[in-house]
Parts: sequence; structure tokens; C-alpha cells
Amino acid sequence: MQRVVEKITPEQRELWARHTVKMRHRLPEMPLFSDDSLAELIETVPAERMIMHTMEDDLSTWKSVERGGVPGHRVLEAIRAGRIWINMVGIQDYDPRFAELMEQIFADWARDVPEFRTFKRKIGLLISSPNAKVFYHCDPGGQALWQVRGRKRIRLYPPTDPFLKPAELENVIRSVTGEEITYHAWYDDHAEVYELEPGDGLHWALNGPHRIDNHNELNVSLTSEHYTPQIRRSWAMNYGNGVLRSLGWTPRSRACEGAAFWAKVGITAVWRKTMQEKQSYKRVPEFVPDPQAPNGVRPIEPAAAIT
Repeated sequence: MQRVVEKITPEQRELWARHTVKMRHRLPEMPLFSDDSLAELIETVPAERMIMHTMEDDLSTWKSVERGGVPGHRVLEAIRAGRIWINMVGIQDYDPRFAELMEQIFADWARDVPEFRTFKRKIGLLISSPNAKVFYHCDPGGQALWQVRGRKRIRLYPPTDPFLKPAELENVIRSVTGEEITYHAWYDDHAEVYELEPGDGLHWALNGPHRIDNHNELNVSLTSEHYTPQIRRSWAMNYGNGVLRSLGWTPRSRACEGAAFWAKVGITAVWRKTMQEKQSYKRVPEFVPDPQAPNGVRPIEPAAAIT
């Protein structure tokens, strides 16, 4: 099968998983990302796997949106006219074309970086409005961003304190909060800045905080997420430290080996079975898409009272 990702160079292999690597790919050539295909996906992806937000007028606050039965092409119109961001999470589970695409991407990587062994892989499809923003945040797993349509600017920050505070990362990994973390404007002095065009891709260091600004056009991107044995250990350490912190104990170690680490693995397993659902962050939709409404959305009308 023809490659999707252009060959990773020896220099990029040296940087892999520790520093930012910029790649080229062939996704913009695929009909999978046409308007008709996107509209169909909007209508068929299960609601629980389609995260949709709108931005307030001050461009500083997200509000949750649900499709509410609006046809896919109308949703695309609302995205073009408004301030909406859709993330179709784990889309490989619902469309075999994306499952095949995901396998091809990771196969291309594995040929070029044979020591890169991954599991628990997934991809997400992002569709977002002209000039929309993604606020400063981090992700729990290994990440890459693949630009397909439109242009955007991404800023990447060091995955260390003060840009990434351990307690906030722990809350993200435990799903106690959303993925947004503390941001100060002076952080930008220490950011890597990339302008992404269709066919550009980025892979960066684990948990690297980032924020995104779309240019003045509809944007379509793919995200890929993966875990490796090392990432899984880091995830378990952060989860265990977060549990200890929630119980009033300040963790003293971030080691991913040794007796203390394995104790945290046990704590994580027990806590996830008994407490995670009670403490997980939940979104409450407030709007539905509407191309004629301000920002491309209108408020959900409250259900009529039963008398």
C-alpha cells in the first residue's frame, strides 16, 4: 500500500518522542475529507463520541453544543459562519475507512522508527470554524496533529513546570477536569510556533502543552493518539499521584519504576473501579448549530413543563 506519511529522516528519528517533528502526509488527497463525506460523518458518528463546542464573544470561554438532529450539511454551514469546533473522538471504531487509515499511519511510522512500539491507538477528526481557537491544554497520551484543509498556527510549550504543573496534569489524566490548564501570556516567549498548511503534520513530546489559532478559513484536521510502554508507566504514575494528592498527600516522587511506582499502579486500578465515574468531568450541552444564529449556534430551548 502506498505510504500516507512521508519517510521519517534519520535526524527526525533521533528527535522522535522527545522533541517536535514536522512531517508531510497525503491526507488532503483523500475524498474522505470532502464536504459530503464530512456531512455524512456528522450525522452518523454517535453523539457520545462527537464533542462539539462554541466560543463566547470574548473568545475566552467554551460552551458545549449538541447536533440536535441538525443535518450534516447545515452543521458545516454553521461551522463556516460561526465559532464552532467539532472533535469526533475514536472515529476508527465507527468507520472502517478511518480504521484502515489509522493502521497505515502507524505502519508508516513503525517502518521508519522500529523502536516505536505502540498500543491503544485512536484517531479523531476535527472540523472547526475560521478564526476559531483551541485554548492552552495538554493531552494524556502521545499525540500528533495532521492538517488536511485550511491553515492554522500552533504553539507548543515545554512539558515541564511552570508550563505544565504536575497537579494539573494529574487532573487531566484522571478526567477530573477538562484538558485546559493554567496559561499566562508570557509563556509565549518560550513556545515553538508552527504554521500548518494542508499536508503538514506534527508529533511532539509527551503531554506538551499547546494552543491553536485557525486562520480565516474552515479547518479540517486529524489527530492521532497512542500509548507506548513508557507512556503507560507515566500515565499510571500521574494517575496514582493525583489520587494521593486528592487524599491530602503531596507526592514526593515522579519515578516510573520501583516499589513506590508499583504501589501507585495498584492505587490507580482500585480507584478507577470505585471512584473515577463519580469524579469525572461532564459536559452539559447548551446550544445546537444554526447557520443563521450568532456564532453559528442557538440556545437549546428548555423542555416544556409537564402540567
